[in-house]
Amino acid sequence: MKEEYNFRKGEILLVDKPLGWTSFDVVNKLRYPLKRKYGIKRLKVGHAGTLDPLASGLLVVCTGRKTKEINTFINDTKIYTGIIKLGATTPSYDLETEIDATYPVEHITPEAVERVRLQFLGEIEQTPPIYSAKKVNGKRAYESARKGVEIKMKTSTIFIHDLTLELKENHEIHFFVKSSKGTYIRSLAYDIGRALNTGGHLTRLRREASGEFKIENALPVDTWQKIIQEANVGDMDL
Repeated sequence: MKEEYNFRKGEILLVDKPLGWTSFDVVNKLRYPLKRKYGIKRLKVGHAGTLDPLASGLLVVCTGRKTKEINTFINDTKIYTGIIKLGATTPSYDLETEIDATYPVEHITPEAVERVRLQFLGEIEQTPPIYSAKKVNGKRAYESARKGVEIKMKTSTIFIHDLTLELKENHEIHFFVKSSKGTYIRSLAYDIGRALNTGGHLTRLRREASGEFKIENALPVDTWQKIIQEANVGDMDL
């Protein structure tokens, strides 16, 4: 771990985002102590790739001049692990909303799961969830969805580099996926359920890697706060 930081000039912080927090929550929890450290009112802090509140794992946070590299990091491939619950769907494709429909699961076998897995490798078309931060008509889709406003989501082309699906007890699929930018894992869970002639929704999601950055090197938010408080921040000048 570095002993000297210049957060104002620019640093990359690998954060292990906890469940229940938005990515913006993480940024705020780090921005405030940084501003206090430098005694300034403004400091650029941003993240490279949103994680849903119900997802945990690697969030790449940039400060100062390093924020100029955020778009580069967003374009990196991402690695996720998680669990898909078969036999039911939710409007949000995860546990944010209640189950809205149930389906038979008795026909699902490991062989069927493997056939479906092969269908999702490579370039595929995907429709983002209506409960997402995707902008539709100038508004975040989830804002309209939560108000009951009907919206039409446009499909996009993504690339699945690697995908592992393992059928477990209680009709759960444990998965590993390496995907391109713009991939909605909740949509992937929903589409896998549909391809298996049943329903599916995400019950667990964790980002393990983003480009060259790995979760093993990430630290909890409170650890970063302590580092900010105690670190020698280096040259205060830009």
